[in-house]
Amino acid sequence: MSAAKAAQPLHRVLVVDDDADILEMLEYNLTKEGYDVRTAADGRKAVDVAKSYLPELVLLDIMMPHLDGIEAGRQLRDIPELRQTYILYLTARSEEYSEVAAFDVGADDYITKPIKPRALMSRINALFRREAQKSDPGEQIAIGDLLINRKNYSVSQNDKSVILPKKEFELLFFLAQHPNKVCSREELLQKIWGADIYVLERTVDVHIRKLREKIGDTHIRTLKGVGYMFTDQPE
Repeated sequence: MSAAKAAQPLHRVLVVDDDADILEMLEYNLTKEGYDVRTAADGRKAVDVAKSYLPELVLLDIMMPHLDGIEAGRQLRDIPELRQTYILYLTARSEEYSEVAAFDVGADDYITKPIKPRALMSRINALFRREAQKSDPGEQIAIGDLLINRKNYSVSQNDKSVILPKKEFELLFFLAQHPNKVCSREELLQKIWGADIYVLERTVDVHIRKLREKIGDTHIRTLKGVGYMFTDQPE
């Protein structure tokens, strides 16, 4: 390993699962890939660890003792310092309602077990590559009553701060970059989540609903059967 590479800060990953074998396997593979890793065996412990560790990525199971993964994800999103943290669910629950519940609390991805370590590492590496390659992180958009700053992932509305998780922010920023343009769900999934990540089209609807709860329902219009449009002239 070169000195330059060694000097680079490691991405922090928190792995949460009540299966000790899965924890060990994921910790081994992530460490081998060069990540700094912490583990927790239940949701309550995960929230406690995250408050001080401040992970950039959380791999989270759903069915766990003390605090399940959905509630743990909700509590993680309520921590201001973690609003830009990626949350990926790794779970045996394949029902659609579980996936929707996960995205409803701010999940960035949802992967069903059994886990394929090499595929998962590729997915995680791609996630951080996309983060590093985002163009012009200092971009700022002022549109209507919103000020959206990509440099620090901040949003203000009428001079009041609006707290958004990473994917909600990226969805808002993309739509605001293309005012009065209709964007299909498929386009939004590819632009925000990436072509290599499979999530339900309904995921977009969930995130749009969460955005409307925070910034009001006048900025983003629904075109039934087509997609969504950000308007620069809210009604």
